Amino acid sequence: MINQLVEKIKKTNAPVVVGLDPMLSYIPEHILKKSYDEYGETLKGAAEAVFEYNKGIVDNIYDIVPAVKPQIAMYEQFGIEGLAAFKRTVDYCHEKGLVVIGDIKRGDIGSTSTAYAVGHIGKVTVGSKTYTPIDEDFVTVNPYLGSDGIKPFIDVCKENDKGIFVLVKTSNPSSGEFQDRLVDGRPLYELVGEQVDKWGQECMGDSYSNVGAVVGATYPEQGKILRKLMPKTFILVPGYGAQGGKGKDLVDYFNEDGLGAIVNSSRGIICAYKQEKYASFGSLNYADASRQATLDMIEDINTARG
Repeated sequence: MINQLVEKIKKTNAPVVVGLDPMLSYIPEHILKKSYDEYGETLKGAAEAVFEYNKGIVDNIYDIVPAVKPQIAMYEQFGIEGLAAFKRTVDYCHEKGLVVIGDIKRGDIGSTSTAYAVGHIGKVTVGSKTYTPIDEDFVTVNPYLGSDGIKPFIDVCKENDKGIFVLVKTSNPSSGEFQDRLVDGRPLYELVGEQVDKWGQECMGDSYSNVGAVVGATYPEQGKILRKLMPKTFILVPGYGAQGGKGKDLVDYFNEDGLGAIVNSSRGIICAYKQEKYASFGSLNYADASRQATLDMIEDINTARG
């Protein structure tokens, strides 16, 4: 799967992933009204509004980016109806030719970890039939439980040509409470990065591994160190835009081949119409604002990396 992602990045010249992390407060009034008129102010109505909102954005960005990253919690908050909207979003993005990174941050052990992996990036057998339940291309995973939590995902990746991104140095302000703690004189994130590199050697594509890493844009110095520790690891970079990351901060996340990283923006793109810079588009043209914000992000990153 990493080979497909790399090819799509090369084709679009856009090392960018759009985070589909919808909240009801983000959704324009005309979409909410239409959904509530049909389904009422119900969980079904909310989930339908979320899907229509996503669909408008995807229709306007699918030809200029290689991938999207829906965050499952934003869907789970609406219960079963929300999960159905998550699955519909995954399927619709695939119809548009996009790579889908499921931001699920799962982390458990043994059969539980296997069940998570099977449900999201694998196949499940029901009697004489086999199904692909959710069918993302990559998912994010939490390594805190060690190899017991990661190996089941790697096994499923090998069986189904899928991938994972392991949390290494996250973009949130308090990440250092644990990730920066010294272990034998070294920060924990470095030890996790080295382990990700080892896991990745078991699951290689042509040039990069199907085992990637999550390293936040808000910590460029740590990103520079981790790039060297994980030369064959593709880095998923959250924290661009709304969290403060800029293209100039990310140069060292990329390898000399110009590849090796894909940068995420969520609110900065899907809520672009709410920003002063894009306010002229208006809420009716929210998806056009998202496209322009995406183009601006691509230009910023490509200019920075030369």
